[in-house]
Amino acid sequence: MTERTYKYLNNIDSPIDLKTIDKNNLIGVCAELRQFIIDEVSQNPGHLGSNLGVVELTVALHYVFNAPYDRLVWDVGHQAYGHKILTGRRGKFHTNRLFKGLCGFPTPKESEYDAFGVGHSSTAISAALGMSVASLLKDEKKRNVVAIIGDGAMTGGLAFEGLNNASMDENNLLIILNDNQMAIDPIQGGFTQYLVDITTSHAYNKLRFSAYRILRKLNIITDNNKKRIIQFNNSVKATLTNQNNIFEGLNIRYFGPVDGHDVDGLVRILNDIKDFKGPKVLHCITQKGKGYEPAENSVTEWHAPGKFDVETGERKTAKITVPTPPLFQDVFGETLLELAKANDKIVAITPAMPSGCCMNIMQREIPNRVFDVGIAEGHAVTFSAGLAIEGMMPFCNIYSSFMQRAYDNVIHDVALQELNVVMCLDRAGIVGADGATHHGIFDLSYMRCIPNLTISAPRNEVELRHLMFTAQQPNMGPFVIRYPRGKGTVIDWKVPMKVLPIGKGELLKVGNDMAVLTIGAMAHSAQEAIEKVEKENNISIAHYDMRFLKPLDETMLHDIAKKYKQIVTIEDGVIQGGFGSAVLEFMSDNGYNIRVKRLGILNTFVEHGTPEELYNMLGLDAKGIALSIQDLI
Repeated sequence: MTERTYKYLNNIDSPIDLKTIDKNNLIGVCAELRQFIIDEVSQNPGHLGSNLGVVELTVALHYVFNAPYDRLVWDVGHQAYGHKILTGRRGKFHTNRLFKGLCGFPTPKESEYDAFGVGHSSTAISAALGMSVASLLKDEKKRNVVAIIGDGAMTGGLAFEGLNNASMDENNLLIILNDNQMAIDPIQGGFTQYLVDITTSHAYNKLRFSAYRILRKLNIITDNNKKRIIQFNNSVKATLTNQNNIFEGLNIRYFGPVDGHDVDGLVRILNDIKDFKGPKVLHCITQKGKGYEPAENSVTEWHAPGKFDVETGERKTAKITVPTPPLFQDVFGETLLELAKANDKIVAITPAMPSGCCMNIMQREIPNRVFDVGIAEGHAVTFSAGLAIEGMMPFCNIYSSFMQRAYDNVIHDVALQELNVVMCLDRAGIVGADGATHHGIFDLSYMRCIPNLTISAPRNEVELRHLMFTAQQPNMGPFVIRYPRGKGTVIDWKVPMKVLPIGKGELLKVGNDMAVLTIGAMAHSAQEAIEKVEKENNISIAHYDMRFLKPLDETMLHDIAKKYKQIVTIEDGVIQGGFGSAVLEFMSDNGYNIRVKRLGILNTFVEHGTPEELYNMLGLDAKGIALSIQDLI
């Protein structure tokens, strides 16, 4: 790729530098920022489409507001690349999402310009509202607080809780709704249709905003009478368009919709409304992937496309010359469709991740039994509970880290009622470049303490199929299957499915000197480590795949305890309260005097990097595991 020179961008190392540029040249700044993002992401993969869609909005925000004193809260955080580039990180942007490099999401640990950590979704309104209220309490009345929410984040329940609260508490919050009708996949739900409807009355909205500006200058609209004006607007709009405005119904002033790619217009309107007292919403219409034709034409595929050729738009994928194991996600999707064809009670639920978890495979063939509920994990679980109580067999697929937001729903709505819901925790363990907000390292601990759950972890793709088949048998109750991101180890995975006995592990390798106990895909690194230690020390080590965290295979554990004086447990989750803790508690409760060495993730959040780099750093790759086993000899 030819190295480009940038007339404007090379001179912008902070928003202060941006403000020195003549307003008439902001279009040029946007063009360069968009090209810079395309060039960088083509070589160092990351989130592309969402960032291209907010280029003009990002430039306008930093041109009008005074960050970091003014707070800009991005939601979802993967749309903040332009923000990072304009706030002093352009020179390091080539390290984005790389080990020890820039984080792919805003984080205050990285920059004072990142007002809040936003790796997950739908948090901006609540967090920014807290900042705005705090500013007023501290008499910092000139501070502006802006929540930029988009890429599907408005479908999350927390966003609506924040809106409700914003209408009640004294604040000067500005909410910018970046409306591109997309998350990774097209957004589902009634609120999306409402936003479509609200944009169909352009003449009314343009007239209303013009009236706002005139009446404000004439001092006819004031902070004291704003509620009456809003109520009048609602009555007029309801009469003319048969469409009430939900925001103004909550006493939140609404402006828009406006063209989110008109940087001059955005600067003008932001200057007009930024000092208005009270909560307000600016509705911006944007196009995900804007300015790069391949990303505009195939939005889902170009959300995070991997490496690609900028000139041709050809995505660079590794050429497969020999058969390789499939992704766990592909096996899940294919198996789910296979099961659903045989069992008409099976339904599938996902919170805005049909392509990510491969539920789109079933969606294409049986669309009426697949439900994308938007970025609403808690609702996904309770919705599944409602389906189950009426006799359906829901497979609710939620990324491990995202399931944390549905914890209460799992306990009260599924486990307490012992409902037949299969909770598939995708992306369990270390996931890679998305980092601390996305690693699925807590589920073994947070699920283990909940009564009535069966918790399982397949070590390969074939076991995933068996566990899915087992989970949909009658009266299995709440059933958790957690599995990692990426490729497994089995090429010929399409074997006939069978029911696995609940709470039963498997002896993978016999041995006399010590035992290694694993759960899930960690079995493969453990096996490699065992072979290395045995070869170097002339000993024999037994290897057990426990398969179930709950219930534990107590018969197998009794046998192990009677035969070995030292054992090693290995898991790709936090040590506290997880698999190793369960084994240790069993040994203690049953009076066994055995040394148990637990390998897992210590009490820390894990940064971003490739899984290989991170497992190496954590001592959970084959080499690190071998060293830990060696310490026991």
